[in-house]
Amino acid sequence: MLKIDHLSASYKTIDGNIHVVKDVNFEIYDNEVFGIAGESGCGKSTLLKTLYDIVEFPLEIDKGKVILSGTKNGKPFSYESGQIRKSWWNNISYVPQAAQSVLNPIVRLKDQFLDSIPDEDKKNETPEQTIKRVAKYLEELGLSPDVLDAFPFQLSGGMRQRAIIALATFMSPNVVLADEPTTALDVVVQRGILMMLMRLQQQFKNTLVIVSHDMGVHYQITNRMGIMYSGSFVELGKTEDIFEDPIHPYTKMLIGALPRVGDKSQKVGIPGRPPALKNPPPGCRFAPRCPMATDKCRQDPAPEFREIKPGRYAACHYLEPEVN
Repeated sequence: MLKIDHLSASYKTIDGNIHVVKDVNFEIYDNEVFGIAGESGCGKSTLLKTLYDIVEFPLEIDKGKVILSGTKNGKPFSYESGQIRKSWWNNISYVPQAAQSVLNPIVRLKDQFLDSIPDEDKKNETPEQTIKRVAKYLEELGLSPDVLDAFPFQLSGGMRQRAIIALATFMSPNVVLADEPTTALDVVVQRGILMMLMRLQQQFKNTLVIVSHDMGVHYQITNRMGIMYSGSFVELGKTEDIFEDPIHPYTKMLIGALPRVGDKSQKVGIPGRPPALKNPPPGCRFAPRCPMATDKCRQDPAPEFREIKPGRYAACHYLEPEVN
């Protein structure tokens, strides 16, 4: 399980801190596919970096923390921000954005797999035995073991993406974080990558966190999802509920702009553009684009992220909780 406890993070610049993640507070459960959606620049990738504990200058955590806990091979574990990197590959792994470019171009794929194995696991088998296991695993994923002797630049974009996913899941981690895993791939390859991720999640019964601005990706594979806007979550709930009955004005406009089969009505995009995180507007950050905004919305920050309906969370002056 991942618990994100009132997390805020920013980038240090010569002009001051730019607050990219602002008071994000939610949980991601075991054995679920959780999606994080929102327009480009809303903080999705930065949030994922904090979940994976890639917090290095100029990024820093201002307050709050991330807690990774669970059980692996019958043994409980628990790590907090600053310690999570100790469990990389084994308990949590990461498929970064533009993953096709992260492989070392001058190192053969088999050596990159060997480098990812934790030292304690290397004591139990020889490198040759490890490579045999990797080759078998690649075959299960539809990749030829021959790719292990190839350099990354010799593989297509789709094959490199599959290799990265294989690398991230080889140790059967409890949590896999995937940042825009289908970006820069054609639609046929995209479908193959999504099917691969779904199959692996069902096989290992682990937690998969998908970051994507493509709402279609979330509709296809996620169980729950959170909608981000300007560094904060504005809505969270079951994916089917969000698509069928969005409650936050931003989510309503986001869903309303999606094309649907058989729907010939004219689609209208969300007017304006997301605010610059360096100088966000006073009040609710969505107020300048929101058709429901009042003077209160323009003056007072959005209320605390709260449960509006059972299992449905949102942060909006317009919404009053229906649950006690």
